[in-house]
Amino acid sequence: LQLTDLRHQQTKEAGKYDVEIVGKDNQIMFYISPFWRTRQTFEGILKSFNPTLITWREDPRIREQEWGHLRTIQECQRVEKEREEFGSFYYRIPDGESCADVYDRASDFFNTLHRDFEKVLFPENCAIVTHGTAIRCILMRWFHWTVEEFEATANPKNCEIFHLELQDDNKYKLLTPLREKENHNIY
Repeated sequence: LQLTDLRHQQTKEAGKYDVEIVGKDNQIMFYISPFWRTRQTFEGILKSFNPTLITWREDPRIREQEWGHLRTIQECQRVEKEREEFGSFYYRIPDGESCADVYDRASDFFNTLHRDFEKVLFPENCAIVTHGTAIRCILMRWFHWTVEEFEATANPKNCEIFHLELQDDNKYKLLTPLREKENHNIY
């Protein structure tokens, strides 16, 4: 899927905001999903950065949840209804994935992330450019959320940024307020 003109503008705004957080003279490492629209988002974000200060790596483990082979709007609506009634975390989309599968991929991605954090020359700043469900699964894994806490959160809006900051106690704090799902089921 191609980004619309509005989405391209949002990527540039996200890049400007990222530079405000990181600082224009500081290095940053990007991990990006290989999906085309995510790569386009990354390209828009990069326009705000000094190219000599960035490194990046594509990682298929942070791609979006796979939605199988749904062909019609009616199929998508039926699956979405079943998924919400069942609980989105464990519901496996026919020929696709559950959020639990995405969580497992995120957990495996953390092995790379933590190894990279230990490298002497790894930048102090890191960004992950990915998709809604993947972002929520990464946050769930990072902050040890319960399934109920995951289910209560809404997917981010396009180009929404979740800012984590290292605290004095060597733990990260999520500075971005989370949005809750409307009418979520807590079981």
